[in-house]
Amino acid sequence: MSTWRVKLSLSLNYFVFAILLNSVGIVILQVINNYGIPESSASVLEAFKDLSIAIVSFFIASFLPRIGYKRSMLIGLALVTVACFSMPFLGSFLMTKVLFATVGVAFALIKVSVYSTVGLITADAKEHAGFMSTVEGIFMVGVLSGYWIFGFFIDDSGVASESWLNAYWILGTLTTLAFLLLFSTALDEHEIAPEKSGFVEDFMGMLRLALKPLVFVFVVSAFLYVLLEQGIGTWLPTFNNKVLQLKSAMSVQIVSIFAGTTALGRLLGGQVLKRFHWFKVLSGAILGMMGLVLLILPLTHNIEPGSVSGWMDAPIAAYIFPAIGLFLGPIYPAINSVILTSLPKRLHSAMTGLIVIFSALGGTTGSVVTGFFFGRYDGQTAFYLTLIPMAMLLVVLYFFNHFSKSLEVQAGEVAG
Repeated sequence: MSTWRVKLSLSLNYFVFAILLNSVGIVILQVINNYGIPESSASVLEAFKDLSIAIVSFFIASFLPRIGYKRSMLIGLALVTVACFSMPFLGSFLMTKVLFATVGVAFALIKVSVYSTVGLITADAKEHAGFMSTVEGIFMVGVLSGYWIFGFFIDDSGVASESWLNAYWILGTLTTLAFLLLFSTALDEHEIAPEKSGFVEDFMGMLRLALKPLVFVFVVSAFLYVLLEQGIGTWLPTFNNKVLQLKSAMSVQIVSIFAGTTALGRLLGGQVLKRFHWFKVLSGAILGMMGLVLLILPLTHNIEPGSVSGWMDAPIAAYIFPAIGLFLGPIYPAINSVILTSLPKRLHSAMTGLIVIFSALGGTTGSVVTGFFFGRYDGQTAFYLTLIPMAMLLVVLYFFNHFSKSLEVQAGEVAG
């Protein structure tokens, strides 16, 4: 098995799905401006994406070893390729719902398979954590690229235009290339040969796994993290447009700073975590996020409509607030690596299913709640309220650290 080809394939899969998944904020802005959809209604696009991820993961994650990780990823890539090439012909608010539902179904297959495959191609916990951070870093590079791809096609003339749909020709081409690379790559899956049990037994095993104290606390932390990331990331383009008064294309493109800093946070986090305990690193990151929110949001008030004509006269908050990604970045891959390396490889698929389910639910909750407060009050209020899940995440990570230490002690006693 050529490990480098497998790693390249997993990275490309994650790269292209990063663009598709995180384009929901861009598409929300476009359907608001071009189709006249109100903010509260547009926010359901996140639900179409995340609930389809959660539902598919809930029912088939524990069963994927029987299907095969490679085969599952090929199915996901094929589905989303058809959806991407359909968008330019069938562009409408209804079609965006179909697109994100399809992307959600496909990503459920992709993410469970990618996370589980990492355990097959890495030798130990350190290599696992390192490649996990790299893959998640590449994910954020994909997010960054997506803002510029869509930004290039967005029409800023002020007239309703569907030119942004042309971005899906590029995305469809990328998913096709990802399919061909994976199809031509060998993947040895003998380590995850399923036991002689049925679908019901596999499914119940995943549910029993969720009842373990360490796993339960982990899924709560994953839920809170994605609630934060999606709440901020999904609504940042609209925040830039409606609050900071940036033009539509610029509102989208400048969010690439958020994606870039998140990618940098993950890549740097992978190195920092080799030297310092993960709880200390992540606690510092959360405190840094809270400080940035309190420092920057007061600068976003009383910006006059029409006062921003280009990059040079954009408010400083437009450049600094997206740097919150530097603190957000290390959290997700770190907690995922901690939980996966605590479990045997045969349980990685079921555990990843739980990760995907609660991440999806957190993403939907974050987007819908932020959208509600954005429409009911204003963008500043919506983003100030992110301080609440930040504080909750800090508390939950304390208990996650406590249970993971208890597990290490038990393992040491058994080994002794």
